[in-house]
Amino acid sequence: MPELPDVEGFRRALSACGRRYVSDIEVRDAGVLRGLTVKRLRKEGEGRRLGRAWRHGKWLFAPLEGGPTLVFHFGMTGSLWCCSRDEPFAAHDRLVLNLDGARSLRYRDQRKLQGVQLVGEAGVGRLLDRLGPDALAVDREELADLLSRRRGAVKSALMDQSVIAGLGNLLCDEILWRACVAPRTPARDLSGTAYRRLHAAMGRVLRSSVRAGCVPPRRSWLTGRRDDSEPLCPRCGRPLCSSRIGGRRTVWCPRCQS
Repeated sequence: MPELPDVEGFRRALSACGRRYVSDIEVRDAGVLRGLTVKRLRKEGEGRRLGRAWRHGKWLFAPLEGGPTLVFHFGMTGSLWCCSRDEPFAAHDRLVLNLDGARSLRYRDQRKLQGVQLVGEAGVGRLLDRLGPDALAVDREELADLLSRRRGAVKSALMDQSVIAGLGNLLCDEILWRACVAPRTPARDLSGTAYRRLHAAMGRVLRSSVRAGCVPPRRSWLTGRRDDSEPLCPRCGRPLCSSRIGGRRTVWCPRCQS
């Protein structure tokens, strides 16, 4: 599932296409449009220049100069690609923005669980109102304040986009493992030291993952071990545990995160 680092990579892909004019829009599957018709998308999008793209959490915003904003959410399988216009289509290319200069911006998604919106300034505000601060921008004191008000497990609190925007399942497990915090610990029961470790781990994991464009499956990371047939902790070598927390598979080390 695309998380903050993946979406930051998609933002870079969009920026690589340049701030070009949208010459025409090809909707290959209208199932990815949310609250939006093909006719309206073409009417309001074609002929406009792409503005400077920006990201908040797992959402990507692409303003159209003098018009509304294209908003992308990538669900479980979505991605964004900057291609040559004559590059053959992939099987799951759903939406294509052909740009001047023979470039093409393609929204690709197999499962179509989320999609693309077109919203005005007020619509952007309403989306942001439902989200917590971006995970890359949260300072230590803010993180402690946000988590200390949550009654549930710290894993569930970190996954909640209304608390902190951008963290997904892999990132949360990696951050908690690095911070030596058990995922079922009530968020409001964490000590000041635990909040500091969480914030430091979150920063390190996000910076490395953004550089990689994903949560990297390195063998020195929990992420690189979680799918082994008999996964062992990269730190202590003990067997890892796996269970469901908040409906999501959660992996942790019972020794390091006791």
